[in-house]
Amino acid sequence: MELISFNIPYYSEKCIDNIKETCLKGKISGDGYFSKKCTDLLKNKYNFDECHLVTSCTHALEMMAMLIEIKEGDEVIIPSYTFVSTANAFVKFGAKIICVDSKKDNPNIDPIDIEKNITSKTKAICIVHYAGWGCDMEKIVELCKKHNIILLEDAAQAIHSFYKEKLLGTFGDMSAFSFHETKNINCGEGGLLVINNKKYSERAYIIREKGTNRTQFFEKKVDKYEWIDKGSSYLLSDINAAYLYPQIENIENIIKKRETIWNTYYENLKPYEKYNVFITCEKVSNCTGNYHIFYLLFNNNEKLREIKNLLECNAIMSTTHYVPLHKSHYYIKNFGNKTLPNSEKFGDCILRLPIHNHIDINDITSVCNIIQNYLTSLKK
Repeated sequence: MELISFNIPYYSEKCIDNIKETCLKGKISGDGYFSKKCTDLLKNKYNFDECHLVTSCTHALEMMAMLIEIKEGDEVIIPSYTFVSTANAFVKFGAKIICVDSKKDNPNIDPIDIEKNITSKTKAICIVHYAGWGCDMEKIVELCKKHNIILLEDAAQAIHSFYKEKLLGTFGDMSAFSFHETKNINCGEGGLLVINNKKYSERAYIIREKGTNRTQFFEKKVDKYEWIDKGSSYLLSDINAAYLYPQIENIENIIKKRETIWNTYYENLKPYEKYNVFITCEKVSNCTGNYHIFYLLFNNNEKLREIKNLLECNAIMSTTHYVPLHKSHYYIKNFGNKTLPNSEKFGDCILRLPIHNHIDINDITSVCNIIQNYLTSLKK
């Protein structure tokens, strides 16, 4: 029985050819040949004003925290149903994290709950576009303008996704994308910081280059570079950029394959909601997604475990997702107890099914058949 993996990182021969090429060029550290090609292509494809390849989405988020000058006592509102990096990037610099609930019909942050949690100490709101589907951007942008709050986007899962034909990652002052091996396009580990507010532009170069004006030195604007601010080593290796570049070129086709897989799951499993065991995920209104995740939302964790174990017995890997941050030991210890029912439901009851570009559509049909047969057997 051949294993059906939950994820296999995207790979092509061109990725490896590019790595060889950058090695032959003699510069494999950051801001090399393919780093520049990636940056130029991203700017041209998505009309980004400014973007920086970095070592991870986590580091892009940390740069955001530094650029908006997070300090002790500042409050940052985030969804509870997210990866820990969304919180850690701001906690690291002294922020108090305010976790708020998801919407009832999908894991994205609830604008109504955002507004309930805004105080005079709210410095920023960092939203997350779960599974590559956009949050309710009209309401969130309006809230930020009304209360004079910085809007940041954790778009880790949302490359090439849109809300009302506007690219996700271009609504906030800044946004962060992930190129981790689990994402639609990847370079093993990597990320992207996009800056939409020019007030942060100059300092971003300094923070990314260990707190120095090294970029200006390479541009021959200064004779020597020196330490002038806080910073860290955030530049992505050119080896990683070389691997990433052909995927940016081919992203439309990569997403088209994922859409086919997503639709196959949906068409095969949606009719089985009648058994009242799970509901399928749905496309989000006003959005064009990138089909990063397909999940089932179960009525309870017991049935989730039964189907997860059944799939595993058939050499099919599926996985749950986040423990909501407000339920974590660290959050309770440092920020107190709270109840967020929608986030808790998603934390207990989401099961993600295999979706990646190296999977065969017949394997998807097999996954669906096993789930269908299980549900049919419940009625016998």
